Amino acid sequence: MAKRETARDDLLAALAEVFRAHGYEGATLSLISEATGFGKGSLYNFFPGGKEQMANEVLAAIDCWFNEKIYTPLRTASDPAKGIVEMYAATSDYFRSGQRVCLVGVVALGASRDLFSGKVKVYFAGWVDALAAALRRLGDGTAEARRKAEQAVLEIQGALVLARAFDDPKVFSRALKESERRLLAT
Repeated sequence: MAKRETARDDLLAALAEVFRAHGYEGATLSLISEATGFGKGSLYNFFPGGKEQMANEVLAAIDCWFNEKIYTPLRTASDPAKGIVEMYAATSDYFRSGQRVCLVGVVALGASRDLFSGKVKVYFAGWVDALAAALRRLGDGTAEARRKAEQAVLEIQGALVLARAFDDPKVFSRALKESERRLLAT
């Protein structure tokens, strides 16, 4: 069973990279087939709902990762400041220090946004809500914690875009360090 799950995880990871590189609209079955090593028939066997099911499962896998590695630790860390520091480290790892674009962001900005709007909203709201919860535990009021959390997520997402535009992942690393410093300054 674990081997089958690992194979599915590998397939979803390959699909995610195709969607990152080409967006949902540009991710043709030919590109998907080439990236995964599966023919179209095999892909439809795994995903009877076609490309939409593929994208939904990829977004669900991303949501699962962020829940496990970012949202839950932010909500439950015995030291909320340590949870925030770990959030920035996990974020850097996930986005490969700014060398990997945010697939949810790609979907949010693409023509398929409405098709996946629920998943996009859950991703961003989950991040803001979890970070705001940690900030409240550090002593911020509800409105201030929410404002700071939105600003931090905005900085992370903006840094990804700017790092990509400048083809310079150091932009992302600098922005994360600065955002973390500002967020934890008291």
